[in-house]
Amino acid sequence: MKLLRNSPAILVFLVLFACATENFARVLRVEVVTRTPITPAGAGLVSTPAYEKIEARVYFAVRPGDPHNAPVVDLDKAPRNAAGEVEFSADLFILRPLGKSNGTLLLEIPNRGGKGLLSLVDGGKADPESADDLGDGWLLRQGFTFASLGWQWDASPDPGNLRLYAPIAYEGKAQKHITGLLRDDFTPSEPATDWPLGHVMGTRIGGTEYPAAAPDDARNVLTVRDSPHGARHLISRKDWSFAHLVNGQLTASDRFFHLNSGFEKGKIYELVYVVQDPVVAGLGFAAVRDFVSWEKHSKEALAPVKYAYAAGISQCGRFLRDFLYQGFNADESSLMALDGVLAHVGGAGRGSFNYRFAQPSRDAQPVSSIDWPTDIFPFTDSPEQDPVTPGNGKFGLLDTATAQHVVPRIFFSHTSYEYWGRAASLIHTTADGKQDATISPHVRIYFYSGLQHFSVPFPPTQGGGDRQGQQLPSPLPIRWFWRAMIANMDAWVRAGISPPPSRYPLLAKSTLVPLTRLNFPAIPGLTPPSTAAQGWDLDFGPNWRGGILSQQPPAVGPAYPTLVPQVDANGNDLGGIALPEITVPLATYTGWNLRTAAIGAPTERTAFLGSFVPLRRTSAEADAAHDPRAAVEARYAGYDAYRAQFQKALDLLVKERYILPEDSAQLMERSRQEWDWITAPGSKKP
Repeated sequence: MKLLRNSPAILVFLVLFACATENFARVLRVEVVTRTPITPAGAGLVSTPAYEKIEARVYFAVRPGDPHNAPVVDLDKAPRNAAGEVEFSADLFILRPLGKSNGTLLLEIPNRGGKGLLSLVDGGKADPESADDLGDGWLLRQGFTFASLGWQWDASPDPGNLRLYAPIAYEGKAQKHITGLLRDDFTPSEPATDWPLGHVMGTRIGGTEYPAAAPDDARNVLTVRDSPHGARHLISRKDWSFAHLVNGQLTASDRFFHLNSGFEKGKIYELVYVVQDPVVAGLGFAAVRDFVSWEKHSKEALAPVKYAYAAGISQCGRFLRDFLYQGFNADESSLMALDGVLAHVGGAGRGSFNYRFAQPSRDAQPVSSIDWPTDIFPFTDSPEQDPVTPGNGKFGLLDTATAQHVVPRIFFSHTSYEYWGRAASLIHTTADGKQDATISPHVRIYFYSGLQHFSVPFPPTQGGGDRQGQQLPSPLPIRWFWRAMIANMDAWVRAGISPPPSRYPLLAKSTLVPLTRLNFPAIPGLTPPSTAAQGWDLDFGPNWRGGILSQQPPAVGPAYPTLVPQVDANGNDLGGIALPEITVPLATYTGWNLRTAAIGAPTERTAFLGSFVPLRRTSAEADAAHDPRAAVEARYAGYDAYRAQFQKALDLLVKERYILPEDSAQLMERSRQEWDWITAPGSKKP
């Protein structure tokens, strides 16, 4: 120790480290709102440690001149404090182990402000108040510190939602208002005369709106069309207004708009309108980066940890892809923030997260949020050539993280839906769709065959609102895969144990094909869609790559071709990680589901849903229905025979480490439920 203290090199290191740990993340303070002890009790939670739930608000400051903050659009135009820094804050939810911790933070990126991962993984509540809300406590038994941090400025201010509170950008010292054009597109599932400017998700507002800044401006334009890239038809300005109905009375408003003749279900409406005062939305990336670094390095950390993983689903999986692409995994001291990333069902997408007038809630659905900066080049983790503009060189999702030496361990996971609705094939093919791409050793890609974008309970029921499909939704569960992914990521980062290999369909094995070569069986009433989501070369104006989208709607250039998984004789996807329900089938599970005529546009795909079509019980029923799939009775002598095959398939998944051994019994219980329901007499059609 004496030699260490007297070594000039060591002294310099210690001084630099002290400075780094003091300045690595500009968390100014944390204001705790509530503290709630959660003490597990009962046989099912006997090994779960006691936790403390903390709800708080974290206050940050970043230096606009720091190169690590340079990617934040309009940061230079935000108000500054006396030290020349830009301040902002975010809501925080954290479960901190009071006993033994495993030294690792699992940070959930909240979807449109809402928490959900704890409930998904453990089967309890997303926001537990007591031990009764913990489900089986699997995640907490591992000793993780679990947290969720607001990153989205436009998250709806509903109770319990986590939000980002970011400043507004202004022009010059006089702080002149900045204006621009914004777009709102949607497809009603029922007739309406009034529509909000915010992004509608199902039956709720997923993102709040920018109000109309100049209601009488000639640049405010409303159009209607029949298909995503069909011809737009102008609706006369005299036929609509920024207004809505309140108790039957038409009331002026800058947050809704009214169409005199009413909006027709199944039609795509698009409003381009003038807005002002852009929020510096990209600070959501800085919030995640700096909170994680503060937890890892600060003596003032609320729950000190050594490692940090971030988990994001759908919108938040896209957020994490963009977080890496835009270079936010290095903090202001160039230290690595996230050691592991679990980006689920983000497909090939990124999003409207760091632009002037960004609306993070917008995504890309079959008939809404069309041609937003979501499925845009580059798509793969390793550098690839853009076939549209080959002279620009090669680019990849991890270029900046590689240059900064902060590449984390990464799982990109997706379901069958993402091949149809989220251009997922582009993450593992070249952008021209002609070859399988090389995947970085830091990355695993997991394709879960037959699942849809989000899981629904078994037995499934018909959805409501704009989620009414022609078939029942796919009920295959993601929960057990999530638990294995978390365990495998933890072993990879902390112990260097390689996770299971990537598994996804390949061109080289003919398990990934163009839609025109899909050999889907002729199942009555079940016809695949004529299109799948693609990436597009978009042009939002001369500086849109710099974050300024001046052209709305964008010019749409060539498509980046997407491919879909080939299917077996039952119509189930090949090339993925398959639950026993796929390898020992009682049904067909697809990644697509067409809209019902009741909500309009019946040839278009339903957002987020797959299809579930049980096999016929008997050969006579199959023959009568002209169903080419072998009936249940022709495949299995009874439940015992089926169960034996199910167990064999499940054992293989456990051996391969895609499922944890401790979860095998619960999957076997489900096999009985599915058998009883599917083989019971009666129609299973919606």
